[in-house]
Amino acid sequence: MSEKNLDFLFKPSSIAVVGASVHPEKISSIIIESLRNSSYEKIGSERCYPSVLSIGEEVDLAVYAIPAEGVAPSLLEADGRLKGAIVIGGGFGEAGEKGRVYEKEIREIVRKHGIRVVGPNCMGVFDTVSKLDTFFIPPDRIKRPGPGGLSIVSQSGSFAVTAMDELCAEGIGVARIVSYGNRADVNESDCLEFLAEDESTTAVALYIESVDDGRRFVEAASRCSAKKPVMAVKVGRRGAGATAALSHTGAITGRYEVYRAAFRKAGIIELEGYEEFIGACKAFGTQKVPAGNRVMIITDGGGMGVSIADACAAAGLEVPPLPAEAAEDLMEVFPPFFSVSNPMDLTGSATDDMYAEAVERALCASDYDIGIVAALWGPPGLTDALPALIAEKAAEAGKPVIICSPGGEFTRKKNALFRDLGLPVFPTPESAVRAAAALAGASAKKHVREG
Repeated sequence: MSEKNLDFLFKPSSIAVVGASVHPEKISSIIIESLRNSSYEKIGSERCYPSVLSIGEEVDLAVYAIPAEGVAPSLLEADGRLKGAIVIGGGFGEAGEKGRVYEKEIREIVRKHGIRVVGPNCMGVFDTVSKLDTFFIPPDRIKRPGPGGLSIVSQSGSFAVTAMDELCAEGIGVARIVSYGNRADVNESDCLEFLAEDESTTAVALYIESVDDGRRFVEAASRCSAKKPVMAVKVGRRGAGATAALSHTGAITGRYEVYRAAFRKAGIIELEGYEEFIGACKAFGTQKVPAGNRVMIITDGGGMGVSIADACAAAGLEVPPLPAEAAEDLMEVFPPFFSVSNPMDLTGSATDDMYAEAVERALCASDYDIGIVAALWGPPGLTDALPALIAEKAAEAGKPVIICSPGGEFTRKKNALFRDLGLPVFPTPESAVRAAAALAGASAKKHVREG
């Protein structure tokens, strides 16, 4: 079997659940229910077998939800009838010496018998393309996103499912999410090699505690980032974080400076922590990569515009002045007390049409690559028609537009209108600018590759 072949994982034609139980609270029962709710409609009516071997035919993928000591013997018994496995449970390298022995047994089976393994100590795969879902958290607790172009590869299961739930709430779709845990076999490099060629994936987000083969990782990430944006958050950098990573997945994190250098070499956009990770996922999940890093800021609150401009400067984004021709055009249609510049302040007299006019005439200019629209819902001239007008003008401009709209209950309800139209919404100037900076970072790396 090819080292790079992960078809068993993303395109399985047959699935077995090892450790199936009639008790609904068991992990295996939740996995079966998740599979039943996907495209694998026959699972509920299939008979049970005492082992994978006794099924009598080859199985693409087996999902193991059994105690750690039973996994290796079951894999050995299935040799020749099983292409790949996802080992959900813990009790392996992260759990001490005995667990490391169990994990070593799995590695030896992979090496000698060619069975590919995801995990152990992982959630497995949620895939909107093949409709595979091995995540054992019930969907009433963790929502599943719809289809999209973003794929997430995470060493941490909890990080993956929390991000998945939050993206679903934001209306952001995904292609594939992989939680690979202790990395006894399939690792981040395998996933990057697959996703580089995956037409369903338009951007990749990584959560990394450690990398076990630095050279291969840089090569795989470089190939992937040459075709689509790749971003990563590295945790366990120093001190207590590094110790926590070791106890979490058994990962030895190494020097953070080495990872930073590897990310730069591989064309990876580095993200700072969970909030920035989610923000970048929202941006890349809805917006195209811009041509550059020049930002046009439009708001109905002057202070908010200044705050965004400050954040842009700190993030290395440009906020060029409004071109004279565009300024003259706008001054002919706007009241004299509007600040027709960049940032552009429409004041509390703003209306839906004024926002649309500003976005159309300013963002369509060749002087800008990204728009940040800070829509404060206080002015009475703003209605539910505003999001559709901004989305329309953004589409005409062909440039990414990010919404910054802080506020309470009324604002949050209105902001859902932006999300429904595919415009990412952020609650603070800083979070909106970080998302814009991630998009601009992808643009910069693209220019470096093409240059």
